Amino acid sequence: MSGFGALLAQRLRRDRVQVPMWAVGTALLALLTYVGVHQSFGTAADRMALLATAAANPVVLLFRGLPSGPDEGAFVAFLIFPFLAMLAAFMSSFLAVRHTRGEEEPGRAELVAGTPAGRTTPLLATIAHGVLANAVLAVLTALALVACGFPGPGSWIAGVGAAAVGLVFLGVGLVAAQAFSTSRGANALGVWVLLVTYLLCGIGNALGTPSADLQRIESSWLTWVSPFGWGENTRPFADDAVWPIVLCAAVAAVLAGVAVVLQATRDVGAGFVDERPGRVHARPVLATPLALVWRLTWPGIVGWIVGGVLTGVIATKLASVLGQAASALPSVQAILDALTKDGSLAQGAIVIFFTMLGILAAACGVQVVCRARQEEAHGTAEPVLSSAVDRVRWLAGYVAVGFAGIVLVIAGAVVGATAGLATLPAPDWTLLGDVLVTGGGQVAAASVFLVVTALVFVVAPRLTIPLGWTLVALGMILGLFGALFGFPDWLVHLAPIADAPTVTGAGVDLNGLWWLVLAVVVGAAASLALMRRRELAPAG
Repeated sequence: MSGFGALLAQRLRRDRVQVPMWAVGTALLALLTYVGVHQSFGTAADRMALLATAAANPVVLLFRGLPSGPDEGAFVAFLIFPFLAMLAAFMSSFLAVRHTRGEEEPGRAELVAGTPAGRTTPLLATIAHGVLANAVLAVLTALALVACGFPGPGSWIAGVGAAAVGLVFLGVGLVAAQAFSTSRGANALGVWVLLVTYLLCGIGNALGTPSADLQRIESSWLTWVSPFGWGENTRPFADDAVWPIVLCAAVAAVLAGVAVVLQATRDVGAGFVDERPGRVHARPVLATPLALVWRLTWPGIVGWIVGGVLTGVIATKLASVLGQAASALPSVQAILDALTKDGSLAQGAIVIFFTMLGILAAACGVQVVCRARQEEAHGTAEPVLSSAVDRVRWLAGYVAVGFAGIVLVIAGAVVGATAGLATLPAPDWTLLGDVLVTGGGQVAAASVFLVVTALVFVVAPRLTIPLGWTLVALGMILGLFGALFGFPDWLVHLAPIADAPTVTGAGVDLNGLWWLVLAVVVGAAASLALMRRRELAPAG
């Protein structure tokens, strides 16, 4: 197999920063979750009460794992395993597309195919690279759990189970890269498969059968159509089942085999899903660069808006659930106090979920700016800039559409929250004011991510995509989990979503608003001013 070792070494070198970041981040999330659980749910009675609440209110299971008992290890797995598996899945899917379809678009794959390596060896090297990346993630996650004092078998089941889900999505990414002729389309398919299967797993758990003591749930059949469901049914620190891992590995092998067969039957650069032919004459509205940016990015924005609507519905639906849990469980009340500055329980639910919404909105804005980098790298920005459109106006179009996407995501959540309130038996319409305040605050917070990513695009264009998404991930960890993990306030408030205006028991806290607005104004102005003199940066 000529060139396999060299191609594998090239992939390892290229991802020498990205893969360790994913793997170490996953292990740190497991470690920090243990710290939070040990502080907030240190007694078996606390854990049993929360598990009973989850079993009695299935909506909680949409965002958590599969309850397997009140043992501390099993409880940590219930809280965190879906997120460990999700990180492995994102890492693997992006890795697969980056080294397959991402190599074909600029023409590098065609050059390699003209060597003795041929067309199949690079794909096999990518598969081996994906397996090694997930093995590193599994080992680091397992070692983090062992360091917490958990039993070795359960720790390894948790680490390998998360990596096994990652392998399935490695296969998904490989097949998506064969199906679509652009890395953008392949990545979009991978993300949608991930989100849909994650939701199916949550719904399957919510429809499952709880035990008599409400400490364990047996999944319904719907869970078994999702790789996340297979991973969760390993039940680390409870059953330590190995066969779901074998199932994941088998499905991953089948998907990889399908990708190899498809690779051998298509032309280089082509995909099995044809691109939709464009109009002979563009609509008059596309004469402006702003309209062109919207045309290029609206499908992704619509997806984030749907996520915003669902978040808004669940925020108001879950408010009563958290209220019931906190009335019987002091540790839940303590968590709400830490996150919501002593507001009411219903306000706490709104603040928590709209903080999550700030991450969704930020991801929408960052994705739009990343599209600007993709257009530049693929050479399609150059024809636009060769016309009467200058660089500043071109970038301003992406920033403006990114901001519009943020506003639309938040607006979708407000609509969802209103609909959720309307379906409650006794709706508290005063919560709608809290929704508007927290939602408006998250517009400012998400806009900080937008302008910082735009500034990175101008100053260091090749770092736009990895650094933009890394900032979103750090903002999520600090803003959503920082208070639970006991991080100091100054560190938590480095995340814009944690510094956004919010509601408290005393009214509205606007302390962070002015800093966020200042950061947005300065970041936008700096990125546009510096763009005036920047040359185009091709892919590299």
